[in-house]
Amino acid sequence: MFTIEHDYDATVVTLVDEGKAPLREDIIVNAFDDCVTVSQFDTQTEQMVQITLSLSQLRDLEAALDLPEGVYQLRKA
Repeated sequence: MFTIEHDYDATVVTLVDEGKAPLREDIIVNAFDDCVTVSQFDTQTEQMVQITLSLSQLRDLEAALDLPEGVYQLRKA
């Protein structure tokens, strides 16, 4: 399950884990004009953990999900 909210400066997508236990904490994705942040609560440290991806990194991740093992560099057509 997921939710989508449009805030003033970002689109926020929350991914809720469903299915058999053990379930993972929700993942919150904030899409800004210049980057994307991914956050998740860490139950061991009891803190939110966040990573920030540039739009270039996000583009590479999207491409990588459909490719076999290897080293790649995307080029503009």
